[in-house]
Amino acid sequence: MIERPNGGKRITQAWDYLVIATGAIPIRPNVPGIGAEGIYEVTTLEDAIALRKVLEERKAKRAAIIGGSYIGIEMAEALLRWDLEIVLIDMLPQVMGTLDPDMAKLLADAIAKEGVSLYLGEKLTGFDTTGKQLNAVVTDKREIPADIAILGIGIRPNTALAKSAGIPLGIKDAIVVDSRCKTQVDGVWAAGDCAQSHHLVSGKPTWIALGTVANKQGRVAGLNVAGNDVNFPGVVGTAISRFVETEFARTGLSEHELEGLGIDFVSAKITGHTLARYFPGTQPITVKLLAEKKTGRLLGGQIVGGLGSAKRIDILATALQAGLAVEDLVNLDLGYSPPFSPTWDPIHIAARQLLKVV
Repeated sequence: MIERPNGGKRITQAWDYLVIATGAIPIRPNVPGIGAEGIYEVTTLEDAIALRKVLEERKAKRAAIIGGSYIGIEMAEALLRWDLEIVLIDMLPQVMGTLDPDMAKLLADAIAKEGVSLYLGEKLTGFDTTGKQLNAVVTDKREIPADIAILGIGIRPNTALAKSAGIPLGIKDAIVVDSRCKTQVDGVWAAGDCAQSHHLVSGKPTWIALGTVANKQGRVAGLNVAGNDVNFPGVVGTAISRFVETEFARTGLSEHELEGLGIDFVSAKITGHTLARYFPGTQPITVKLLAEKKTGRLLGGQIVGGLGSAKRIDILATALQAGLAVEDLVNLDLGYSPPFSPTWDPIHIAARQLLKVV
């Protein structure tokens, strides 16, 4: 049964093939004061318009962002332009939980340098309000005055429909699909943020809600519904973003993930330059690589640095998908010219250091 919007009648719609692409929904904590005016999510265009209107009318001077991942960090950058006092709160002891702590520290330092106050390792417990108006964000450690609060805690698969239909769910309640994006129910397919993927490095199911993954899965599901035989091989968990002039990216598995899988690994980290050291405009870059201890198989990589740093993650993502070892990275024939990189690219240098400990 399908219920039309705006209170319309319920209808029955026949189908030969069904594609579920219900995406993800934001996590909204059930804490005191959550319904107060001044608390925003930024998941739709309407959300952004409402928030911008408040800022344009100069009704806010202090902003609190709950969540130190991609949305929270990107919102912190956006709010800097409005000359607000900004605090960023996260229950983890670091920003960007998908980075290793040492790499996340580089990013946190860059955020703090721009004047954003960080309250890490603090759990949201509620909001202090007067009537319906927000006064402060309350954590398990303190009360932080705020005129507006932005929720960037995260998202989860929107799979209530699939669950009610008896379609099997997997990791984090994402829909279980095979390499053709087909569910375990005949005639039903799923793609995007509501579906799980296969991790090419760990070899296990994973759920990664990114537009790149969603678009690839959508293509595969659509082609197969149309009678083709196309496979989506999986993901390596590549993601990239920026805070002001600090870029950051990651791919593969982190130390925490590798420890959870019981994989014996080694790592190496180097700090270098994005361009030739003597070339105007060169920026600092830190590259960290992880590999299997005895085989030398590349397992993951992370980058934090100035402008021109983060897109190097694509080299590592390609290497992971191709199953390359660290020694292969050392010998990659990458392009060189002083305006683009040093003679030995930072990826090369990190691979050489890692090769010493493999």
